[in-house]
Amino acid sequence: MASRPTIREVVGVAEFRALWIAHAQSRLGDQLARVAIAVLVFDRTGSAAVTALTYALSFLPPLVSAPLLTGLADRFPRRTVMVATDLSRAGLVAVMAIPGLPVAVLAALLIVVVGLQPLYSAARNAILPSVLEGDRYVVGVGLASATDSIVQVAGFAAGGVLVGLTGSHVALELNALTFLISSTVVRFGASLHRPPQAAEPRTVGRSLSGGFRVIWGDRRLRSLLGLLYLYGFYIAPEGLAAAYAAEAGKGEAAVGLLMAADPVGALVGSLLLTRWMPAHWRTRSLTPLAVASGIPLMVSAVIPSVPTAIGLWTLVGVLSSYTMLVTAMFVRLVPDGQRGQVIGLASAGLQAVQGLGVAAAGAVAGLTSPATAVGVMGAAGALLAIFAGRSWLAAASRAAEVP
Repeated sequence: MASRPTIREVVGVAEFRALWIAHAQSRLGDQLARVAIAVLVFDRTGSAAVTALTYALSFLPPLVSAPLLTGLADRFPRRTVMVATDLSRAGLVAVMAIPGLPVAVLAALLIVVVGLQPLYSAARNAILPSVLEGDRYVVGVGLASATDSIVQVAGFAAGGVLVGLTGSHVALELNALTFLISSTVVRFGASLHRPPQAAEPRTVGRSLSGGFRVIWGDRRLRSLLGLLYLYGFYIAPEGLAAAYAAEAGKGEAAVGLLMAADPVGALVGSLLLTRWMPAHWRTRSLTPLAVASGIPLMVSAVIPSVPTAIGLWTLVGVLSSYTMLVTAMFVRLVPDGQRGQVIGLASAGLQAVQGLGVAAAGAVAGLTSPATAVGVMGAAGALLAIFAGRSWLAAASRAAEVP
């Protein structure tokens, strides 16, 4: 333990610190904007369906934009990509903050803003392994994951208060400001980070096919994606929190607590895995953690109590934080010159399975009950985790170097 890097050491790396601060405060602005847009659209339309559709737009665009845009992070200096993306989003969100903007225009701008996010993430994630060496990288990824969890909880809570006091437009203006701050911090705090030059210019089609070949050609990468995509089963509580609380006879306060359970658990889990788990355990820990992530969901189906579910769903967040280790291993295995594109493809897949997971949980709940649906998703995830985990262990054991 004495030789393992500490969080202080990782934060002491100036370039990582700049990337971390820029991303954290920008993510906080994003959460404020999510609340602001939901309230603004509902106030304008009075329609829960239109509000839900608009909210869904904050998740769906990366399914298309991630595969198409993230290859740019392998063609241009990655700092330049991040700064340009942030400045573009700042301008678009500033327009969204204009009072009286038609809902259709607001939705169209939102699609573009969210669609740009994977490009920023691909460039940032491609830089991190170059900034943090060895086990510092895993600690840095864990710190970023923990920060995201804190920001998600704090942003939703603060967003409701802020919008109630000042209105939606102020929250959107603050979000635009966070993008400007992020672009400034990255511009002056990070190096240029030119990607390795490709042997020949890459078109979008060539970049996409190259990314697919990298993933398909390495069994370790395929196995890691299998473990990562199991999160599509474990996200079920997020989509069923309101129905689960209603089934238990509880109100809106219970819904908020249920939805906050997973991020709180993820915060604890990411710190535990990076600070207390020895590095040589990580490869073999993925399968047990992936299987165990579904067990609390099965228990919460047997005991449909909100207080019990809060504790169990928090435990799911702790256990499913193994996905942070999966992501760190995956990124390090991808060649630097193709990290942007491959990360984009992986992110698009994760976005898709999360959407499909929530939809599947809702369908099962319609046929049975919310509690039963949560249990079914947990059982299905745990069962598939056994097969995905065996594939990963076999691939890792055959590799010349185990990450």
